[in-house]
Amino acid sequence: MTTPVTAPVTPQRIYQFAFGYAPPLVLEAAIRHRVFDVLDGGPKSVHEIHQATGASERGLAAIMNVLVGLDFLAKDGEGKYSNTPESAAFLVSTKPEFQGGLIRHTSEHLLPRWLNLNAVVATGLPVEPVNQQGPGSDFFEKFVNDIFPMSYHVAQELAAHLNLSAAPGPVCVLDLAAGSGVWGIALAQSSAQVHVTAVDWAGVIPVTSNTIARFGLTDRFSFVAGDLLQADFGSGHRVATLGHILHSEGAERSKALVAKTFHALASGGTIAIAEFLVNPDRSGPMNGLIFAVNMLVNTDCGDTFSFEEIAGWLLEAGFADARTLDTHGPSPLILATKP
Repeated sequence: MTTPVTAPVTPQRIYQFAFGYAPPLVLEAAIRHRVFDVLDGGPKSVHEIHQATGASERGLAAIMNVLVGLDFLAKDGEGKYSNTPESAAFLVSTKPEFQGGLIRHTSEHLLPRWLNLNAVVATGLPVEPVNQQGPGSDFFEKFVNDIFPMSYHVAQELAAHLNLSAAPGPVCVLDLAAGSGVWGIALAQSSAQVHVTAVDWAGVIPVTSNTIARFGLTDRFSFVAGDLLQADFGSGHRVATLGHILHSEGAERSKALVAKTFHALASGGTIAIAEFLVNPDRSGPMNGLIFAVNMLVNTDCGDTFSFEEIAGWLLEAGFADARTLDTHGPSPLILATKP
């Protein structure tokens, strides 16, 4: 019998993870120095990009070679760089699907907080929670528009699924923790019948209002300022959206919020929940597991949850037919119906 050959264990993955912080910082440097914007006009040399941006040739060459290795840039035999299809679609600041705000949010707002991870693991508490009014309002008003593109297409997919344009009369939508207003905006764009009530902290509502105004939808929105568990949601809504909010609320507040939303919906109404879902045994997906640590760093009780956990809260609140809707987002949407 032959002895099976086992590949030797090496520290290569550890070496890679030791510099795991580098890709988002390199991306941000390229975005800030307009590398992708300049290359949107066609291939250019380092010197040409230096002339267009004013950044140093040494600095540009260093980050652009990394971006070639990461497949965000291509480099030809003459040493000229060009955008890849991915960067052309998502990293050019003038494009509607620009995702650079998310990268900026990571480097400016998240990484400084993650540097406290050792202390946070020891205590189980963040240095400064962002899921409370005050520090939270300042945190969210700075980045809700940065993450608008992350949810916009998913919100449009929800709108198409709900087919609100076929409704025989007015459709009242409740947009909870509205942030940039992205969920309500997509639903309002799908049908002239839709009127949205947007609920968020008083410090965030002006940002919501300004974004809605840019889409020309101000007359289709009403605004309610306050904490989600104290604010008046009204009643008789046809749709309620909870876009990436349960993870910051923690299990107990999330259960209470789901129950309160149930009472705000009309019979036959739909609740739609967007979250970074994890498996029931929390073995994956990795983005959901990492986001749970992000909640550890930034909130006093936040976490990520499985479909099964959230479905249980929905059924306990009185909802029926808890189900998922596959979208192009990081996780499927969770829908349920009020009988």
